[in-house]
Amino acid sequence: MDLLDELSTRVLCGDGAMGTLLMDAAGLGGDERCLEEFCLSAPDLVAKIHRDYLDAGARLIETNTFGANAARLSRHRLENKVNELNWTAAQLARDAARGRNAYVAGSVGPTGLSEEQARELGLDRAAAFREQLGALLDGGVDLIMLETFLDLDELLLALEIKQSLHHCPVVCSLACAEEGRLPSGVTITDAFARLRAAGADIVGVNCLNGPNAMLRLLEHVPVEPGELLSAFPNAGYPRYVEGRFLYPTAPDYFAHAARELVAAGARLVGGCCGTTPAQIAAMSAAIADLAPVVRKPVLKPIPPLPEIGPMRPAIAITPPPPLNLSTSSEEESILDKIAAGKTVIITELDPPKTLDLEKFFAGAQALTAAGSDAITLADNSLAILRVSNLAAGAMLKHRFGITPLLHLSCRDRNLLGLQSELLGLAALGIRHVLPLTGDPAKVGDHPGAKSVYDVTSVQLMSIAARLNEGFNHVGKTIKNPTRFVIGCTFNPNAKHLDAQVARLERKVAAGARYVMTQPIFDPAQAKIVAARTAHLNVPIFLGIWPLLNGRQAEFLHNEVPGILIPDDVRARMAGREGIDGRNEGVEIAKDVCRAALDHFPGVYLITPFLTYETTVALAQFVRGISK
Repeated sequence: MDLLDELSTRVLCGDGAMGTLLMDAAGLGGDERCLEEFCLSAPDLVAKIHRDYLDAGARLIETNTFGANAARLSRHRLENKVNELNWTAAQLARDAARGRNAYVAGSVGPTGLSEEQARELGLDRAAAFREQLGALLDGGVDLIMLETFLDLDELLLALEIKQSLHHCPVVCSLACAEEGRLPSGVTITDAFARLRAAGADIVGVNCLNGPNAMLRLLEHVPVEPGELLSAFPNAGYPRYVEGRFLYPTAPDYFAHAARELVAAGARLVGGCCGTTPAQIAAMSAAIADLAPVVRKPVLKPIPPLPEIGPMRPAIAITPPPPLNLSTSSEEESILDKIAAGKTVIITELDPPKTLDLEKFFAGAQALTAAGSDAITLADNSLAILRVSNLAAGAMLKHRFGITPLLHLSCRDRNLLGLQSELLGLAALGIRHVLPLTGDPAKVGDHPGAKSVYDVTSVQLMSIAARLNEGFNHVGKTIKNPTRFVIGCTFNPNAKHLDAQVARLERKVAAGARYVMTQPIFDPAQAKIVAARTAHLNVPIFLGIWPLLNGRQAEFLHNEVPGILIPDDVRARMAGREGIDGRNEGVEIAKDVCRAALDHFPGVYLITPFLTYETTVALAQFVRGISK
């Protein structure tokens, strides 16, 4: 049966990630080797991955050719291997699928170059697509999968080339943020309409989002009779550990999400980054009895872009006093407060994603009035673009008199930029800083961005400590020593706690003077952390996250690395929404706060999605029981 005929009456399961399994098998990090080259150097491994997905229930497998175009292969000096790689990859997939009642899709990704960049490099993007597509079609693929495109014009170019070469079915899949707009501003619905008009048989989305965010994205997308939609989410957000990406999503969660994706209109569902045969097996079983959705309205319209009016004046801030880092008038540190016997409350409030800052400022003031001693600002957490935390922190300090505590990620700046940022913090009188590695850029909302990672978080702590001595990383004097109060992170939810404690010891040795942890949800865990870290003699602030509803509890547990929610807490939150869910989440958080204060001199409250009213209530509770 033809793929399109079959999809007209039923739902099909695709495969999962290829690159994730190749990197795991070879012990590679993200950019060490050309993964498409494995088709030549390790064909048995590629073939085994195909067979594993077919055994798991996949009815469609994709060739290992996502980046096998001349532009991407040139980074590995393999641009002359385009035809050989793609043809061989098609043969490997066809051999694996033989006798399996499965379809083979030729995977084609973007060149990674804008039209202007390609012109400057003398590369013809149309020729690059034609070369790759021709080799895949010669290799005998059943259909073409044009996937993970952020640039609609480039996708339309690739589609035009494919249509000129062969009449086989084609899937056009975009990487789109959950808000429903591409980087160009085009809505996902308009993009789908243009792709269908240009000949796409199936349109869809893949990568960029985990199951939860992809479901929200599909809320923007209508389905009409005869329209075919695909969805291939990532396995949540990865954790970057020793050069490797580790994904947390459990198969049963992925299976539940698959049924919801089908209910949202998807007929071809599979997995992207981080998914494995285990997730695909669960997904295949979960959707086996589902009938396709023939018609679905828009559940959540995409808001129009605001009209561009006159420029508003910049937000006025009171300029800082003349710089004198040695004066005693500098802000009181959280360590000073602890030494004075005060219970310290640190509250996280992420800078907003837009320049609408008033709610952020209102939240920071409300949290401070409720008893927070410092507002900690993440540095583009989960690699999602937000207003600079340096700018937001400076405004909090000099406009509102609020103590900022800034995260500083190794991801976005090289060694020079990191030191410049630290000197800028010192010049603004900002003392509290928390160096961290940072979530990898490729899994955020700008997947074309590159992670830097010149240094590790431990090395950055040493650099900040050296600035406190009056010298930069290469030993040159900075005249006035900085007065940074350096913090670090700790994950008490890790399976191997001994390894985490050992890493924490290295951070303290590098200069960390306080510790902030990933959120915990089990009061008994506070005692365990206290016992395992007592020898370090530094204050520890346990992360406490007031859950908002049952759906959020499942999302955090399954898609966000470093967060582990116990089964009994998930059961308490299951089915709870609205005020009921928020109240139950606060009660759970209060239990953890009580346990934390039995062992530590303060708490670290995390404000989810700027819902600061919930954290205000929690801060007031902590301040009330700590007097």
